[in-house]
Amino acid sequence: MARGKKKETLTPEERLQAALVPASEQPYPVPGNWCWVRLKASINLYNGDRGTNYPSKKDYQFSGVPFINAGAIVDGELNEAEFNYISEEKYDALRAGKIQQGDILYCLRGSLGKTAIVHQKFKGAISSSLCILRANQSLLKEYLYYLLCSNVIGHQQVLAENGSAQPNLSAASVMDYMIPLSPLAEQHRIVDRIESLFAKLDEAKQKAQDALDSFETRKAAILHKAFTGELTAQWRKEHGVGMESWEKASLGKYVDSQYGYTESASWEQVGPKFLRITDIQDGVVDWANVPFCKISDTDFERYAVSQNDIMIARTGATTGKSYLIVDEIKAVFASYLIRIKIKSPELQPQYLYGFMQSQLYWGQITEFSAGIAQPGVNAKKLKEIILSIPSVPEQTEIVRILDDLLAKEQQAKDAAEGVLEQIDLIKKAILTRAFRGELGTNDPSEESAVELVKRVLAVEPPPEARAKAVSIPREVEKQLKCELERKIMKLYYYSDSRSLPINTLMEVSSKKFEVLESIRNLEQRGIIKKLPNGNYKLVR
Repeated sequence: MARGKKKETLTPEERLQAALVPASEQPYPVPGNWCWVRLKASINLYNGDRGTNYPSKKDYQFSGVPFINAGAIVDGELNEAEFNYISEEKYDALRAGKIQQGDILYCLRGSLGKTAIVHQKFKGAISSSLCILRANQSLLKEYLYYLLCSNVIGHQQVLAENGSAQPNLSAASVMDYMIPLSPLAEQHRIVDRIESLFAKLDEAKQKAQDALDSFETRKAAILHKAFTGELTAQWRKEHGVGMESWEKASLGKYVDSQYGYTESASWEQVGPKFLRITDIQDGVVDWANVPFCKISDTDFERYAVSQNDIMIARTGATTGKSYLIVDEIKAVFASYLIRIKIKSPELQPQYLYGFMQSQLYWGQITEFSAGIAQPGVNAKKLKEIILSIPSVPEQTEIVRILDDLLAKEQQAKDAAEGVLEQIDLIKKAILTRAFRGELGTNDPSEESAVELVKRVLAVEPPPEARAKAVSIPREVEKQLKCELERKIMKLYYYSDSRSLPINTLMEVSSKKFEVLESIRNLEQRGIIKKLPNGNYKLVR
């Protein structure tokens, strides 16, 4: 059998050309010392173990080694409450997908694009819905994280999605993403600026969220005050009446009740509108989206809704939910609703409907439904509900005050929701500007990101290798105290440049703190000097 042709190894220059994005394909212009590259030039991608060792649900246990799926990624962080766990033995059997500190987890299936940085030391593995992105020396993990959160990647993700019933991305399409790569020092500045701006936005977001979270509490307090007399204490004082004017009675004394009509709903206009429990959403009915039903003239007269009728859900998770008919509409109500029709002029429909929003009402509904497998309440039980009823003028005043206060609370809620939406949009806009070089942080004198890519792809020897190929003048050599200082000085003589950016100097060793210490020592001895642009100039 003939052997297949051996795959040709690309030269370093060919690898560089494969990594760089041609000008005709670049999504938009970037600063001159940036470049567009394929993501594969700056990361390694690792899938999880999808073979016979892949854990199934029967392998999950209450504790052990975390086995992470997309559900554990919440707002860019790993949520331990959503972790699954496997045994040490099962973890050791996995041949791939093991997590390291600094990894970025990225969702390839289902919730496409969900992503999180692994900040802490971590022993765990990923499920098949995720992949691991591990950045090389050309790319800060934080810079990559924000890129993945931006529309730069978001738009490419949409194009790369395969369009099947279960959304998914291939590893190859992710590796082919185009990213705007800035010099390493600029990546640091961009991340710092993004995080500074986001921190301020997050403060505003928390205040808006707190206001939103407290809406129901504030609303409940207002309603409680309304139906216990506190809201109209001043009104009673001005009118010379006291709480003795309030009567505590059962609802049945003031209302009649009726179950709804049984029929199938139709989207063809075969009769009047057919109001169902599901048509009542947040106290509102969108009549344009309510279906129709067939009904005889006799039954229509019996089940036709009228203004000031109150409809109440009698079964299911929404038992007790109510709606006050305010429109003139040709409609009947379905059998899972109970109609409450007020028969006494001593009870105003708007007052009763307001009471049905309060905890004084809901507490009784909950009590009636307790111990029942399928929550529900019947017409007889509804009539047993106890409420306090003031005079009609005071009911009118309570409704007026409630309308005013609740409208203001709704405005505050709408404003808070608007702020949250705006903050998310502002964050997207900041990321868009960041990856166009428009945050005011770029230094055009810094070495081009292309040079960074070249070194990673070994188009030219890395700084450490280059440093071994040159010698240092004897008068300078005498002043050097350690091997790191010698490597730094060799860079200057190798490159024949009297000024080098900090990110180039930092590449002489993986021991970054020791490199910084050596740079400071060289500066203190007057061998190099820091320039206003952040570069370091050779003085001697």
